[in-house]
Amino acid sequence: MKIVIADDNRDSADSMAMLLEAGGHEVHVAYDGAEAVAAADKARPDAVLLDIGMPKMNGFECARAIRSQPWAAGTLLIALTGWGQEEDKRRALEAGFDRHLTKPVDPATLEAALQVAPGSPPA
Repeated sequence: MKIVIADDNRDSADSMAMLLEAGGHEVHVAYDGAEAVAAADKARPDAVLLDIGMPKMNGFECARAIRSQPWAAGTLLIALTGWGQEEDKRRALEAGFDRHLTKPVDPATLEAALQVAPGSPPA
């Protein structure tokens, strides 16, 4: 899969990218919300993993911006964040995310989430 990862924690973003690349995925990394939207627009990825608490644009804003693009209809959006309360999950789904995963995420859980069809009901 072609994947964009966006997280303002560079170590977290880079580690996730290495993990996904080791699994055979093509990965593009962004370190803030504005970069994430630009990277997604350029790469037209199969999936986007967004942290919620990022500078310039938060993950909710990024999800809405990406979802507004015609090319993103089949793109899987996954919130990958430290914000794990029920309210956070609800807001993520309302913003257009397909899944909400709380950090730290198990690699097998992440890989399973990447196999979900965009727009399918939350697990």
